[in-house]
Amino acid sequence: MAPMTSTPTSWQDFHTAEPVFADTVRKRFEQYKHHVLATLRADGSPRVTGLEADFRMGALWLGMMPNSRKALDLRRDPRFAIHANPGPDAEMADGDVRISGQAVEITDTALLARFVQEAVPPEPFLLFRADPTEVVRTGIDGDDIVVQVWRPGRPSRTLRRGNDDSPVREG
Repeated sequence: MAPMTSTPTSWQDFHTAEPVFADTVRKRFEQYKHHVLATLRADGSPRVTGLEADFRMGALWLGMMPNSRKALDLRRDPRFAIHANPGPDAEMADGDVRISGQAVEITDTALLARFVQEAVPPEPFLLFRADPTEVVRTGIDGDDIVVQVWRPGRPSRTLRRGNDDSPVREG
């Protein structure tokens, strides 16, 4: 993963800035239980692993077993990317989505207790709040590949590219 170029923000801030885009991304993640998380190993090389993403209490949560490699990676370097499960076929009618950002480990006992009450996770577990620095949805519209990108402090952008040598178009 490249060094972070923008300041992370909360999922709620993203939802406030781009409610339709945020709902589309959340619904895409909620289609399947398991997704793919990318973290950084101590030597800087990528690690990918399965993970369940949980949207509740105005945030995106990443839960994992204590001392799992992904948890140790995030404690050392909080940068991550999570890619929504693409599903069982090549159609991906609802697009391909991913979120990059920083994971913040939750140690507040009241917040952990609230999460346990609402989500009933297997215990013991570690909980990280995923603060996005980039949200991307890629889809097909006719002959165009359409990429919608959001970063904190900026409006979302929509880029269109045909399957020829024509330049990328905005909008």
